[in-house]
Amino acid sequence: MNRDISRDDNRTSARDDSHATRTATIGCPSRRAVLLGVGGLGAAAALAACGAKSSGGGGGTAGNDSGGSGGQASNDLGATTAIPVGGGKIFPDQLVVVTQPEAGTFKAFSAACTHEGCPVNQVANGLIVCPCHGSEFSISNGAVKQGPAIRPLPEKQITIANGEITLV
Repeated sequence: MNRDISRDDNRTSARDDSHATRTATIGCPSRRAVLLGVGGLGAAAALAACGAKSSGGGGGTAGNDSGGSGGQASNDLGATTAIPVGGGKIFPDQLVVVTQPEAGTFKAFSAACTHEGCPVNQVANGLIVCPCHGSEFSISNGAVKQGPAIRPLPEKQITIANGEITLV
């Protein structure tokens, strides 16, 4: 009888140890869980801000804000004069970057890095730069100039009319 009891004790002990290990692992949130939680809070704050803005007074022009800081993303990206030759401008609300590789030639690309989806944050020296891991893309065609990204930025369709850029 002692043998059975000791076996049961060993099994119980082993089960308790594995349970303790699982509990410790379950108790620590993963990086993904933390990022999703923070992202959820940011989305909630953004939605709250949108609700507060839209209930505030309702002039009909908020959707045409070309500055990119309004509640809803507008397809109007503003004047071509705002895009420097050999550079570009990022429109975070529309998740697009518009470049002018040479005078009068405008290109548009997704502003989400193809490595892990981080938004690009800079256009400098003929490159679109992602701050997360250092990927760099050409302002001419979105091609990868420096990894870790291996795919180019997807091109977006824009139209130019009367000196104004519109995202299609």
